Amino acid sequence: MAETTGTPGPSDPAAHPLLARHAAALDLFTDRVHAVGADQWDAPTPCADWSVRDLLNHLTAEQLWVPSLVRDGATIDSVGDAFDGDMLGPDPVASWDTAAAASREAFREPGAVDRTVHLSFGDTGADFYCGQMISDLVVHAWDLSRAIGADEKLPDDLVAFSAREIKPYAADLAKTGLFAPAVEPSQDADAQTKLLSLLGRRV
Repeated sequence: MAETTGTPGPSDPAAHPLLARHAAALDLFTDRVHAVGADQWDAPTPCADWSVRDLLNHLTAEQLWVPSLVRDGATIDSVGDAFDGDMLGPDPVASWDTAAAASREAFREPGAVDRTVHLSFGDTGADFYCGQMISDLVVHAWDLSRAIGADEKLPDDLVAFSAREIKPYAADLAKTGLFAPAVEPSQDADAQTKLLSLLGRRV
């Protein structure tokens, strides 16, 4: 039997840097979720009209979509309203952990990031979808941190990745009505502040 070197092969999820970033972003947000105090679920967040629970519900629903879209090849219409409404139930933290694990597993299936997914704006690569999910997790980790008084510093590599991911379509985000208009950061702003300003956050 030939010896193995332990070097990841091309089908090994660990060999794909996008999946490493996705795992890191999930871990970052999960850390903040586990830091939410029992009396903080109704606290306001930087996202207009969203409480901490609303924010977590949004992110949980986003993770629940991943197995359907990436693993099953489902369409928005075929899933319908399955992930609308309250996805958290009586134990928000456990609900998040379950959804995050399902998202992680679906993206880590061999060949998953090479597939095509059917999103609301059309068919696109699962790698692009994964990049969007990473950026969403990173920015909302800051939102959640600010809401509960946790450490707001985001990992530099995830900030840099998210900025590269978002900049090409940042100008169109405010037009959707789901994002505040971008704000102008100070000239000496760091990379994290520039990223958050791009998405209408006032740091």
